[in-house]
Amino acid sequence: MKDNKESYQLLNNIDIPKDLRSLSEDKLPEVCQEIRQEIIDVCSHNPGHLASSLGAVELAVALHYVFDTPEDKIIWDVGHQAYAHKILTGRREAFKHNRELNGVRPFPSPLESEYDVNTCGHASNSISIALGIAVAAAQQNEDRKVVAVIGDGAMSGGLAYEALNNVSVSPNNLLIILNDNNMSISNSVGGMKQYLRHLHTSNLYNTIRFKAANKMKEWGLLTENGRRKIIRFNNSIKSLIYNQQNIFEGLNIRYFGPMDGNNILELVRTIREIKDMKGPRILHVYTVKGKGFKIAEQDATVWHAPGKYDPVSGERLKVSCEGLPPRFQDVFGETLVELAEKNPKIVGVTPAMLTGCSMDKLKKVFPERTFDVGIAEGHAVTFSAGMALDGLIPFCNIYSSFSQRAYDNIIHDVAITNEHVVLCLDRAGIVGEDGPTHHGVFDIAALRPVPNLTICSPMDGKELRKMMFTAQLDGIGAFVIRYPRGRCEDSDWHCPLEALTVGKGRLISDGKDAVVLSYGPMGCIVQKAICELQTERPDYTVAHYDMRFVKPLDTDILDNVISRFKHVITIEDGARMGGFGSEVGEYLASKNYNGKLTILGIPDQFVEHGAVDKLYGKIGLDVKSIKHALL
Repeated sequence: MKDNKESYQLLNNIDIPKDLRSLSEDKLPEVCQEIRQEIIDVCSHNPGHLASSLGAVELAVALHYVFDTPEDKIIWDVGHQAYAHKILTGRREAFKHNRELNGVRPFPSPLESEYDVNTCGHASNSISIALGIAVAAAQQNEDRKVVAVIGDGAMSGGLAYEALNNVSVSPNNLLIILNDNNMSISNSVGGMKQYLRHLHTSNLYNTIRFKAANKMKEWGLLTENGRRKIIRFNNSIKSLIYNQQNIFEGLNIRYFGPMDGNNILELVRTIREIKDMKGPRILHVYTVKGKGFKIAEQDATVWHAPGKYDPVSGERLKVSCEGLPPRFQDVFGETLVELAEKNPKIVGVTPAMLTGCSMDKLKKVFPERTFDVGIAEGHAVTFSAGMALDGLIPFCNIYSSFSQRAYDNIIHDVAITNEHVVLCLDRAGIVGEDGPTHHGVFDIAALRPVPNLTICSPMDGKELRKMMFTAQLDGIGAFVIRYPRGRCEDSDWHCPLEALTVGKGRLISDGKDAVVLSYGPMGCIVQKAICELQTERPDYTVAHYDMRFVKPLDTDILDNVISRFKHVITIEDGARMGGFGSEVGEYLASKNYNGKLTILGIPDQFVEHGAVDKLYGKIGLDVKSIKHALL
């Protein structure tokens, strides 16, 4: 990384937003340029979410320049657009260690800074959080400004509309800024994308309306009831003129824009004009994802999180994958295409993770059978249930931590009537640098009590293929497959497709001195531990079972283990409380087993961010810890 410290004439003197506010407005374009360069340089060697944050630089600068933060509250939505916010709020030096173990958190968090109002690793929660703060401030007679920044595809989330519906009827002075970059991670989809693209409002109209409203307030004519009647009247006039109803003003929320969100001077002027207005209002800004880094502007999907690259040329530093086994997501994507070619009932559904889960492979072959529903996990599940009701077999792929948002849909719309939906939970277990909002550690404990669900996890790529093949067979019902981020252990993963017996595990290696029951990909780490242990202690042998299914559980294996061993060890990449190990414990208790049970898994805490291998070491799931447990 090149050192720009001496060349940063302005950024070197900004530690907190108060320093930024001491500058004259004409200096702000240069501040934005320096921040943008800092983000490009840091992310070039310490990979992170680049394109979204480059597009939101002017937005972060304008908000901290106009508002009195941290007293005034800025609530970010989709935290990967907030790097400029971090740099401006006392974390510029620490930002060099963004996403590293013990370094700056991957997304804004109130546990890290007083300028971070809310947790925002998932999307669409900003308006709800902001409305709550705005109402609380009013209840306590506090003159605090509250701003919600939503964007990067988050407006497709249902929670945003629930909040807007409440904003329209709750007394508040909330300012909502819609950061419209026409993207989430891949291109945004759906009617809202098209609506926002074509929405327009006259600047002259807004200027006249603003001045007229101020005069009416001076004359005491603008009561709350009168304000709503005037808004409805004006909406009717605008609908007649523009032949388009404004959805926001239809909800009695003042609308301004759209405007260029990368023009810092115009952005500051506009925000300053509307910041003291009473009542809810929304400012619609267009920003360019990847702004200021030409190659990122041209391919924002790739440059959402590009890995390492040259900060000058933009050339991505290729990591040789030659000889390496494939990623689980690629095994999923290629196997899904293979299955869909043989079974015309199969369709693919994903909430805005088309490339992230490799369902783009299906789209290339069967575009009419591939559905990206946007950031709307609950809808993805219920939409899948609807297709299953009429005879299709949806493979609904959702990241494990995001599936938490669809829990009711899984129970209510899939499980109760046992619909043939194949729920594929990508990124299960510890995911690494994205941290606690993205670790997929709760799905086993959450889904295990739900009737009618078959729940399994593959140890490797071959097992994933077999589970996917099994899941699409007739009469199988609701089926859940969870698998991790990262690579499989087997390079020769392209095995023949064959069905597994539901609820049956397998013996990986036999032994007499200890036994371990693994669930999912943790079995590969167990095998490494056993190999090391046998090298060190040739006389000490360990039995290892890959259980495959957590529901139904293979009780034949458990009965055999009970009869042979006085100490049972379980291991999983999910929460220990209520997970696979707990289920084994319940069965052992029902059989009056008087031996010892050791459960290895995610402890009762939110695991921080960092490289996966380092996190495994901290929580006792690495080879060393497993060897210790086996001895």
